[in-house]
Amino acid sequence: MTTLGLIHLPLFVLSTLLLNVTPGPDTAYVVGRSLAQGRAAGLVSSFGISAGCCVHVLAASLGLSALLATSTYAFAAIKCVGAVYLAYLGTRMIWATRGRKPLAAAMPAAMPGQRARSYRKLFFQGFLTNVLNPKVAVFFLSFFPQFVQPDTAHRTLAFLMLGGIFIVMSTVWNGIVAWVSAGVSRGISGNAAVKTWVDRAVGALFIGVAARIAATLRS
Repeated sequence: MTTLGLIHLPLFVLSTLLLNVTPGPDTAYVVGRSLAQGRAAGLVSSFGISAGCCVHVLAASLGLSALLATSTYAFAAIKCVGAVYLAYLGTRMIWATRGRKPLAAAMPAAMPGQRARSYRKLFFQGFLTNVLNPKVAVFFLSFFPQFVQPDTAHRTLAFLMLGGIFIVMSTVWNGIVAWVSAGVSRGISGNAAVKTWVDRAVGALFIGVAARIAATLRS
């Protein structure tokens, strides 16, 4: 891999694995969607998050993240937008539980067209959740260069390769999280009361993550 400018690749893979298994906003989002809406929703959300990572990788490889990292106002603005968006999603999930019928079976089944629209919406929401997290951009900018030779003539290609490895590993991990979380949701799907409180808890989790992001704006 030295011909492409990559160094210490096994260490990079190990570090990426450890970073993925550490709970964060992306993991919380996938868990929340999987618990609330099932395995397919969790998987679609994880694909949206991976698409967001693609944007960060491309931006960082082109040097746009460097501008973001050096601009205090731009960094704070994007963090604020991301916090507001997560708070919006959490509030919507809590509000949606109002007036829910006692029996889950009383809810009409979604038609195929409705499911397709719902999946597109979930994908887009997962995408925005990741894109609006400036910490991901700064992380790529600060972490990836440690595994690229400073004097390589293929710096952009090396950066893109590291980004590709990171995205693949992240997608696999989030898929596992969605699969396991959805298994838990099956046990509560027949109980509307339990599902209502799970939805509220997940919504509160999103709002909590938003509050945590907002709190960092003061630092």
